[in-house]
Amino acid sequence: MFVKHSLDRKIALFIVYVDDIVITGDDDAQVNQLKQLLAKEFEAKVLGQLKYFLGMEIARTKNGISISQRKYTLDLLQETGMLGCKAVNTPIEQVKRSEDEDVPSNKDRYQSLVRKLIYLTHTRSDIGFVVSMASRYMSNPTENDMRNVNRILQYLKGTPGRGLYFQKNSNRGIEVYTDYDWAGCLSDRKSTTGYCTFVWGNMVTWRSKKQSVVARSSAEAEFRAMSQGICEGIWLKRMLDEIKIPTNHPMKILCDNKAAISIAKNPVQHDITKHVEID
Repeated sequence: MFVKHSLDRKIALFIVYVDDIVITGDDDAQVNQLKQLLAKEFEAKVLGQLKYFLGMEIARTKNGISISQRKYTLDLLQETGMLGCKAVNTPIEQVKRSEDEDVPSNKDRYQSLVRKLIYLTHTRSDIGFVVSMASRYMSNPTENDMRNVNRILQYLKGTPGRGLYFQKNSNRGIEVYTDYDWAGCLSDRKSTTGYCTFVWGNMVTWRSKKQSVVARSSAEAEFRAMSQGICEGIWLKRMLDEIKIPTNHPMKILCDNKAAISIAKNPVQHDITKHVEID
């Protein structure tokens, strides 16, 4: 993303991915000048108002903007032969993984499916956790793992058009919600960090990722999740500052673990928290 600032505090944004380009901003003169410059130097085609970009569909209303990957989802279901499958209400079942009894699955097909699902998480935060779990077994997938991926596809069958909605509101703050799955991985007992960030009341980023070390308490797992969420919030604040959007309100970090909140307020409590001091 490239940013052009004008003297009257207006901006023009130039976003490029390989040969796909989005030009936007509130400086109409700079936007038009940029289009003319590109037309002189390159063979470019102006497609008008943004409606489709890298598999993402954009729709506008008076109250906001919606982004989904409906066509991408339907094409994925068609490609995998799951377009006629029975839809389910949840993307995952609470089942235990049996590594000793499972039969190896088609590795290439599994990796291809998971990669496509990872791209779908750009607008589908509701499958972020289960796709993160599926990606852990890319090197040695089993039939049990393949069944879990097929269940995600069954879930997508019932919700192909679900996505993001950015609406107008008066909120001008940054909020970060953090959570964790303590010792949720049965093979190595590592916890999973989960967070999502809201800018001006709209969710813009989210993540679900296994923590790098084993947390010996739920407070430690939550504290590490909070630190990752804070890093994401700081990055968002810096990006907003770069495009001259003021963020005068302090960020809000929300979690539901009283012990982790206590450690955050007073990190020098006792010896048991020294190993998480860097977070």
